[in-house]
Amino acid sequence: MSTNFNEFVILFHNFFYPTSGYGSAATTKQPHPLNIFYDDNGLHFEVACTGLTKDDVKVDIEDDILKISYNKPEEEKELHPGTIHRGLSKKSFSLGYKISAKYDLSLALAKLENGLLEISIPIAEKAKPKTIKIK
Repeated sequence: MSTNFNEFVILFHNFFYPTSGYGSAATTKQPHPLNIFYDDNGLHFEVACTGLTKDDVKVDIEDDILKISYNKPEEEKELHPGTIHRGLSKKSFSLGYKISAKYDLSLALAKLENGLLEISIPIAEKAKPKTIKIK
């Protein structure tokens, strides 16, 4: 079995789920619906936040750790007496990812629109390819 050690394999470790270990974000089971991808502009997270507002979700950066969380309030709405199926629920979640120094967390941007939290982290200037002039 061949292991491809690209930047995605060593980038992520979910600190809130210690059994996740350091592994590929593509093959590690995530505890909450999300997409993680990178492109020429940087690293991007798309986190499902159906029914939540920007005031409900918390995004924190501590050193090289990106933390995304929602704490469900204690009071639970009583179910309608005619409920046949309940498939939607606002569940608490805590996600924490160690981000490679290749990305500049100090320039991260987040927006929540239509139930999708989008976080973009640009590539650090020091990590961008450079061309030097030959004297």
